Amino acid sequence: MNLAIDSASSSPVIKLSGLCKVFHTEDIETHAVDHIDLEINKGEFVAITGPSGCGKSTMLSILGLIDTPSSGKYWLGGREVSTLDRVERATIRNEQIGFIFQAFNLINDLTVEENVELPLTYRRGIARTERRKRVAEALDRVGMGHRAQHYPGQLSGGQQQRVAVARALIGSPSILLADEPTGNLDSQNGESVMALLNDLHREGATICMVSHDPAFAERAGKVVRMLDGRVA
Repeated sequence: MNLAIDSASSSPVIKLSGLCKVFHTEDIETHAVDHIDLEINKGEFVAITGPSGCGKSTMLSILGLIDTPSSGKYWLGGREVSTLDRVERATIRNEQIGFIFQAFNLINDLTVEENVELPLTYRRGIARTERRKRVAEALDRVGMGHRAQHYPGQLSGGQQQRVAVARALIGSPSILLADEPTGNLDSQNGESVMALLNDLHREGATICMVSHDPAFAERAGKVVRMLDGRVA
């Protein structure tokens, strides 16, 4: 399974220049992200860490094209995506970004197989047989092939997160964005998920992870520490 973007290695997968996000509440102006410059190259494992409220999650939302910056520029795979409309962002998000959430975000009424397949159902031109083949490969990769017909409620937290990782991988994204992927897990399951992410990184995956846990953050190849919306 191809986990990395198909582009020249000298070109960053993600590049931010002067990125800002400002929230206005009555008379208060909050700079959640304040003039961030950052590059994430193909094959890198980057951890974004810092205290609560420092802007980590806001930045990840912008990187994932869920939110838009107030100013500054953002390039993904060499394309500027700062000013795309909602439909364009959704298309690129589906094709180039894999998400791993703290709360897993699996759909309880769907089987493991159906949850992992879901991102591919929004893409045109992929036959059902090809989708199921990719699902089987992704589940085998995270050690969950034997649970394909189970439902999320029948799985432990660690198993659910492994399924969520398989879902993130299914579309061969340019980058995996992980938002506190161990936050809802005990230490043993958290270690298991981190080991899986490290394995994927060694295979060529580009990963950007938000984590409040310095021990897990230090497992990444590069650590970006944020404080008050800026790189500290």
